[in-house]
Amino acid sequence: MSVSIGNICIDTNDLAGSTAFWQAVTGYQVASSDEGTTYLEDSNKVGAGLSLQVVPEGREGKNRLHLDLFADDLADEVDRIRALGATAQRDHHRCRPRGRVGDHR
Repeated sequence: MSVSIGNICIDTNDLAGSTAFWQAVTGYQVASSDEGTTYLEDSNKVGAGLSLQVVPEGREGKNRLHLDLFADDLADEVDRIRALGATAQRDHHRCRPRGRVGDHR
């Protein structure tokens, strides 16, 4: 199959805060930005891009998207990302060799 994921878009009510959070988590750089959208890209051009898009409505109910983040030292990365403002959702260490940390508030 010739389809691949080139970009993942996340809705937000706080573009500046979400941009800073996801840049700190991923190390991605801002490729382009305007008043309603920021596009982050992996400077090594290996990972999928990440777009942040301002929406007027607040989030209601559960998130419809989650990202499985992989790291060599998962415990350290979970601590680092929590310090950036993420909240722990569930511990999936027993299920798979990775964890899940929710988006910042």
